[in-house]
Amino acid sequence: MSKVKYQSYKPSKTIWLDQIPEHWQETDLRMLFSDNKVKNLGLVEKNLLSLSYGKLKRKDIDNATGLVPASFEGYQIIDEGYIVLRFTDLQNDKKSLRVGYANERGIITSAYIGLAPKTDLDSKYYYYLLHYLDKFKYYYNLGGGVRQSLSYKDFGRETILVPSDEEQTTIANFLDYKTEKINRFITKKKQLIELLNEQKAAIINQAVTKGINPNVPMKDSGIEWLGEIPEHWKTTKLIGVSNFVRGNSSFKKDELLSNGNYVALQYGKTYKIDEVDKNFQFYVNDEFYKDSQVVNKGDVIIVSTSETIEDLGHSAFYNRTDIGLLGGEQMLLKPNKKIDGKYLYYSSKVFTKELRKYSTGVKVFRFNINDLKTIYTSIPPIEEQIKISEYIQSELNTVTKTITTIEKEITLVEEYKTALIAEAVTGKIDVRDFKLPTEETPLAMVAEEASNYKKEVN
Repeated sequence: MSKVKYQSYKPSKTIWLDQIPEHWQETDLRMLFSDNKVKNLGLVEKNLLSLSYGKLKRKDIDNATGLVPASFEGYQIIDEGYIVLRFTDLQNDKKSLRVGYANERGIITSAYIGLAPKTDLDSKYYYYLLHYLDKFKYYYNLGGGVRQSLSYKDFGRETILVPSDEEQTTIANFLDYKTEKINRFITKKKQLIELLNEQKAAIINQAVTKGINPNVPMKDSGIEWLGEIPEHWKTTKLIGVSNFVRGNSSFKKDELLSNGNYVALQYGKTYKIDEVDKNFQFYVNDEFYKDSQVVNKGDVIIVSTSETIEDLGHSAFYNRTDIGLLGGEQMLLKPNKKIDGKYLYYSSKVFTKELRKYSTGVKVFRFNINDLKTIYTSIPPIEEQIKISEYIQSELNTVTKTITTIEKEITLVEEYKTALIAEAVTGKIDVRDFKLPTEETPLAMVAEEASNYKKEVN
């Protein structure tokens, strides 16, 4: 899409915009929207809605979880076309998106502001405009009080843009079309990343259970989850090839330093990474040192507690020469001379799935060190372990490069979407000539559009 500007502009009265198209108007938000006061008296409406990261989603009113009220009579009824604002904890929560658009009638907590259109305007345009302000964190500079909140009374005095009714609709249609297409593109790319991550898991599983020589004779391992293994391999319990350490260092997340004497392997920081390398920059000093908690290069860290069963047993390889200290909710495997540390790490990506059978808990899952002692693994000769590790690393590098390329594409089109919304709702681009295409253009064109758009900006 080529960037077309309006012919002439004038200064804006807002503090967040320099200029607007000459024929656009500005007014207080309260002139266009009223504060919704319609309550769900008599429980006449049961379509429960929740605002989550900028989306209004349905919730099961009969099985609602979290902070559930004694009655939903106090909730407000919102209609299609209403805009919902969550203006509480403004300075504390800088991640959530606070603006949602109602595509259907339903109820939502009265702790949120419901904007009901006063006039025959296109509220979808104003949703995109308020979403734009949300994206660049304008609301975090507003509000006050203990909960750092913003009321309709105060927000209603904010200056807002007023294109013509026809332009509002055209801009909303333009953004609906573009963002829907971009979102589908992103969804497809994320699905592809999931498949590639499954491929990585399959590469590891195949190599550490079957080896990398497809012609080698096989035998029954005697262990159900391992199945057949190469004839010359052995099986052993982990206790036979590694020492176990239970993490109990007492450092907390807010005690971590950007520089220090020891690498701080705090649970919240190791939970989602696969390797602790030079990019891991969390440290503590001597007051937390314990001989029993030392982590050395080649050790394998295993998460022993998780809120999801799928992440229980997540493992990370310690690939640093300086000393680390193991935090709580984790266990450490220190390989002996019978096993290569990297091979043990790759094996852990397979055998830790068996640990889920021992998990206890309902909302938080965990296993203990005795469970770990029951786990078997397959052991090739040490030279073959090293070759297998090198093979796996090479194969994973290839897949990871593809994933990185896709992630860059996603970032590019997300930036494109943000720019389109920002420029369309503020009049920096003129989309009045936009017409819905009669033929669907391929999704593959989205990345090309985003790239071309970025070149125009630069």
